[in-house]
Amino acid sequence: MARTRALLTQNDREVLLGKKGNKNRQRNVKWEVESRIEDELPEDIEILANEHPDILDKLQDVVCESE
Repeated sequence: MARTRALLTQNDREVLLGKKGNKNRQRNVKWEVESRIEDELPEDIEILANEHPDILDKLQDVVCESE
């Protein structure tokens, strides 16, 4: 089964790790990810809170996990 992305695509990961692209591409990918967090994630969280709170709990566990 193919893996789906979470917040980053596989390409995003490679660019941000410096394996692909140049500094300009890294800057663009960083902006794209920040936009997803600021513009898309709040709506996704609201949907999960209202319709699938168990999934939101899993998300919070992963994001808020302290090491």
